[in-house]
Amino acid sequence: MTHNQGVFLCLSFGRWFFYDSLTGEQTKMKKFAGLITASFVAATLTACNDKDAKQETAKATAAANDTVYLYTWTEYVPDGLLDEFTKETGIKVIVSSLESNETMYAKLKTQGESGGYDVIAPSNYFVSKMAREGMLKELDHSKLPVLKELDPDWLNKPYDKGNKYSLPQLLGAPGIAFNTNTYKGEEFTSWADLWKPEFANKVQLLDDAREVFNIALLKIGQDPNTQDPAIIKQAYEELLKLRPNVLSFNSDNPANSFISGEVEVGQLWNGSVRIAKKEKAPLNMVFPKEGPVLWVDTLAIPATAKNPEGAHKLINYMLGKKTAEKLTLAIGYPTSNIEAKKALPKEITEDPAIYPSADILKNSHWQDDVGDAIQFYEQYYQELKAAK
Repeated sequence: MTHNQGVFLCLSFGRWFFYDSLTGEQTKMKKFAGLITASFVAATLTACNDKDAKQETAKATAAANDTVYLYTWTEYVPDGLLDEFTKETGIKVIVSSLESNETMYAKLKTQGESGGYDVIAPSNYFVSKMAREGMLKELDHSKLPVLKELDPDWLNKPYDKGNKYSLPQLLGAPGIAFNTNTYKGEEFTSWADLWKPEFANKVQLLDDAREVFNIALLKIGQDPNTQDPAIIKQAYEELLKLRPNVLSFNSDNPANSFISGEVEVGQLWNGSVRIAKKEKAPLNMVFPKEGPVLWVDTLAIPATAKNPEGAHKLINYMLGKKTAEKLTLAIGYPTSNIEAKKALPKEITEDPAIYPSADILKNSHWQDDVGDAIQFYEQYYQELKAAK
């Protein structure tokens, strides 16, 4: 039987040598030292590079877990509100300003899987839309003990049965605001009052398609959540009659123009009334007989969130008694936290312009998702703003 000659690399007493299987000779490694050294170094470098890559990945993951990206309305994060959260958890919060639900929706759609937000603040009527389109992550209620502090009347609503995707934070109720040095509340009993000729070039409207169309739809006796293109067009034609009275459209801290005196009458949210009154502005607000169209701003986690663990912690903190009380004190919007409400001063909870009465709430409407009809609202709204 003939042996096949082979040369094998062997280790003996800590030294490497080659063994010739045919001659039985051992050959020292000098001849092949360069080759072996190069191979060994390459293997070592590969191992090191793999290790470095893993370390970098671990660092990136750790960095991601140390940061939460919050996308919420400008006034919802007053100075210092999140400082305690960072102290307690070590998690840094990067805040981006949300201008409208439509902008938020478009931005998340554009970002796709690379989306960078961990917590967002959609209004109730956008929660249902986004959940339906798979844009929201299901909440883990076991990580949200704050649930037991929230008002049951705010939970399990049609827009999010079982609060599967969102938790309510603040209640919004728009009304007619006015300068108390110039006007009296009795002068404003209906949304139709804003159409009066004496208000030419004096009225501020909220810069929000649905909010603006709501008042026209209520004025003509229609459902503010209509999806009928013909009725939406009818409301648009009614708004064109209002256009000469409109001085500005403003949803970014809309109280500021009342505080400065630039505006004396217009559409305003209840929270903005609190901001103006804190600044001692001569302002009050009434809810017209047709009732306000209410909304709830919520906290939710996008399906593309990179730090859902941190997101749950932030939601729990923001809805907690201490933070909720601070926020309502600062911006006035009624809070969903029952314990926080108990601690609030009566100047807020008993001001009907900030905390709508039971009668007002009974006579209110809830803003709902209008599905594909939103395109008609948006199109006509842009045409309205461009009109003179």
